[in-house]
Amino acid sequence: MLVLDANILVRAILGRRVRQLLEAYAGPGLRFYSPDAAYAEAEKYLPALLKKRGKSDADLAATLEDLKLLVEPINRDAYEHLEAEARERLRGRDEIFLRNQANIVEQDER
Repeated sequence: MLVLDANILVRAILGRRVRQLLEAYAGPGLRFYSPDAAYAEAEKYLPALLKKRGKSDADLAATLEDLKLLVEPINRDAYEHLEAEARERLRGRDEIFLRNQANIVEQDER
């Protein structure tokens, strides 16, 4: 099992490589999941990202539904009881990761 965040969902829709990797590795030995909130975040930002690339968002809902066949959405109720432990395990690492992500995004926007 591998849990994916909104950034991976966005890349699976905007790009080719992430989608290819998901299709190649999804199966009985490996299942992909993503929180409902990650899907909501992707759905929120994708229209603007598609517009910026000169693409239509007319098929976005269908595309997201198709992606859910590869990356199963999970409801918060399924994992919220684990959140405190997960945050404790990630304390310190998260701040470094977020700083690195901010630097990458800043460089991409230049």
